[in-house]
Amino acid sequence: MCAPSQPIPPKALRPPFFKLCSKNSRLNWQFFRGKTMQRPGFSITGLIVFVGAALSLAALAVDSNASAENIVSRAPFSLGARTHETRKERTAAVQSPNASEIAEEIEAVSSVPPTRASFMAKWDKVSGANGYLLDVSTSELFSDYVEGYHDLDVGNVSGRVVTELRPGTTYYYRVRPYTANGPGSYSEVTSATTVPTTGLTIHATFDSSIIGNPNAAAIEAMINRAIAIYESLFNDPITIEILYRYSTTAPDGSPLGQGTLSRSDYTVYMVSWGTFIDVLSADATTGNDNLANASLPANPLSTNITPGSANGRALGLNTPPAMFADGTVGDGGPYDGIVTINSASAFQFTRPISSDSYDAQRATEHEIDEVIGFGSRLGTNSNDLRPQDLFSWSSAGVRNITSSGTRYFSINGGVTNIVNFNQDSDGDFGDWLSAACPQAHPYVQNAFICPGQYSDVAATSPEGINLDVIGYNLSGTPTPTPTPIPTPTPPLDVCYPNFTTAEGCDALNSLTTGAGNTALGWRSLFFDTTGSFNTGVGGGALVLSNGSSNTAVGAAALLLNTTGSNNTAIGTDTLVFNDSGAANTATGYFALMNNTTGGSNTAIGSEALTANTSGTNNTAIGNLALQSSVTTSDHVCIGGQAGSGLTTADNNIIIGHHSGVHSVFGQESDRCFIDNIHGAPVSAATAMTVMVDSDGRLGTFTMDGHDPGGFSPNGIRPQAIPDAAKQAMLNRKVQNLQATVTEQQQQIETLTAQLKEQAAQIQKVNDQLEMHKSAPKVIANKP
Repeated sequence: MCAPSQPIPPKALRPPFFKLCSKNSRLNWQFFRGKTMQRPGFSITGLIVFVGAALSLAALAVDSNASAENIVSRAPFSLGARTHETRKERTAAVQSPNASEIAEEIEAVSSVPPTRASFMAKWDKVSGANGYLLDVSTSELFSDYVEGYHDLDVGNVSGRVVTELRPGTTYYYRVRPYTANGPGSYSEVTSATTVPTTGLTIHATFDSSIIGNPNAAAIEAMINRAIAIYESLFNDPITIEILYRYSTTAPDGSPLGQGTLSRSDYTVYMVSWGTFIDVLSADATTGNDNLANASLPANPLSTNITPGSANGRALGLNTPPAMFADGTVGDGGPYDGIVTINSASAFQFTRPISSDSYDAQRATEHEIDEVIGFGSRLGTNSNDLRPQDLFSWSSAGVRNITSSGTRYFSINGGVTNIVNFNQDSDGDFGDWLSAACPQAHPYVQNAFICPGQYSDVAATSPEGINLDVIGYNLSGTPTPTPTPIPTPTPPLDVCYPNFTTAEGCDALNSLTTGAGNTALGWRSLFFDTTGSFNTGVGGGALVLSNGSSNTAVGAAALLLNTTGSNNTAIGTDTLVFNDSGAANTATGYFALMNNTTGGSNTAIGSEALTANTSGTNNTAIGNLALQSSVTTSDHVCIGGQAGSGLTTADNNIIIGHHSGVHSVFGQESDRCFIDNIHGAPVSAATAMTVMVDSDGRLGTFTMDGHDPGGFSPNGIRPQAIPDAAKQAMLNRKVQNLQATVTEQQQQIETLTAQLKEQAAQIQKVNDQLEMHKSAPKVIANKP
């Protein structure tokens, strides 16, 4: 039987497990518990609770500034809760003192920036004082007091975070010590001014486990430093309510598990797929949002999406706080979530962190991330995705929302891996993959966190990008307006380091060490960080590229290139889908448009090689040349529509307008086509037979080379000639030889006849000479 309702004490003074007695305490709960996990570093236990209750508009009657939260959806959503535990290693590497030992260690309070709704009041302690009474007022004369802050007993501490204040307001505070004999005199009056800007506000409520701790000032200061980071990063006009605890027990009073470092309990709502996708798409205010929304699935991946209550309000949904101080949820619960820091763990509240201590601020930010939107459906019994699951990929264009294989966070369809998700079942599947200690990248959301290391959430950290794309608005980003005001074009500025030229909105936006790049046009070379010697001219040219020595001229030229290098693309949409293909040259509208990984292709002409995706070493010169080739390689096609019919054959040479498809044999590899020869007349007086050798050389007569078995001059060994072609060649040679023999026989017969005739004439001459020969004379010698 419930006790009569009692007045609810001020937030800062509520007992640790204050429970509102109402009909909601008798709801039928269903618990879905994950496994308890262990591993050196941090480790997670998942607990999800869904309550079969729907909140109507009346549930919005909470103490946050609901009127400023731009609620666009009035439909009720089913309510639930989720628990996240972060655990430390179980080895003896970091010794954890007991609670009493930690309570005796009083840390100094370091500087704390004010937030939109709080500031840190600090003072010097007085010897012999038992405690201090705090006054806070908007009047320097203390003519009135902030509610709850007149003679507030804050205990024997040197500071106190004053919360639930108005932004942009100057407050005055003073303290006076007290002893058993009564209060002493007032301190000097000190002033503090809250942050004047509007935007995200986190109201911190500290329960008695913090307020009554000797380290209360240091703990509260640490929490306020963490809150200040989030309020400086995001400008959503909502107020998030979080209860903070420093205890060895969970909100329901059960002891924290062995090795638990910190824990978060938070409210979630089940929102239909279509409703959530619609409001997320409409919330885009940054470049990150635009990229992320473009990668959202066209069809539902689950029936519902379960954002945290704060995440829902950031998107304009009716998802009010609903958690009570004991971790239960229901109508009227004042908190979005509860963050518990284990008081028995070796935490340090100031920085730098000693090698044997864990950073309390990093753990607090980790749990705040969970309360305001982080988390995956993996590790739970629910099939409904969390917002973070929408951006889980295993490769470009391939989603992975399972605990198997590689899974990483990406906002551009898996093209860019921002950080890997943890796939170790000992850790939380919504956290980042963690390396061994010490970690090179000690991100806040690493699944396993090392002692002696610390980090914070930032606009460009994986955590900041994640929160941005699931619905929070980064500060400093312009809000789209229906009628944008034109701004004058700034003068050219070529004074960039590393021989770099960048002109145009976000051109070379991410460049770090790359050199010799030229980017002209909206977001040209936008993601290039280390690539060098690239030239991108035109809106979106080389927008995703991080490769080197690429030249892209034309709107969307090499648009999706990421790592491909040594490409030249000139013309609208040339090489637009190229990803990692290298050494391609495309000139002309849509030339090599669909190429992704193919390399060493040359396409000159409108839509030349337009269908090619992975084929290599093709040369297509002429409009529509090789237009149908997708994966074929090693073609040389010159002429309009040359080789336009080739889809499966390789290594063809086509000169002219021939499609490359034989009228009898169809598509064949290793063929040569020359158009406009067959059926065309030639001169009978000069016509000669054309022969071809195994190197492909043409000629009209044969001649033995000095090294017939060697390599051809171009360094390519002659390819074997198919039997049919070889026989045809031999037949032609035999025919040519037979013709030559016949001709030579005719010449021999002619010569023989001529020789016989000449012999007859010689004989006649001899006969005539004999007839005219003189008679012989005798000459005698006289004595």
